[in-house]
Amino acid sequence: MLTIPDNTPESRDRNTARFNFRTTERIKQTVEHAAAMLGQDTSTFAVTAAYERAIETIRSQEVTHLKPEDHQAFFEALEHPAEPTDKLRHAFSQHKEKVSKR
Repeated sequence: MLTIPDNTPESRDRNTARFNFRTTERIKQTVEHAAAMLGQDTSTFAVTAAYERAIETIRSQEVTHLKPEDHQAFFEALEHPAEPTDKLRHAFSQHKEKVSKR
């Protein structure tokens, strides 16, 4: 599992990497307005917003939430797996034939 430390862009690290992208005038004005409302410069606001969204996206993709009944079924299947079917056995034999070991 990928774990990203939640360090905000205001950390002590020196900013050396660059983003360069174009946007519409409407989006630019909206970002500038929001940044001004928080007393931040546009770059700090945009980087912070992008970083927070990136962390949120990564976390949402790394975590699986199960309902209690699904949680029970999941762990039951792990503890007592079903016997492989003929179709699964065939798939494994096909895999062994077609994929060489490296």
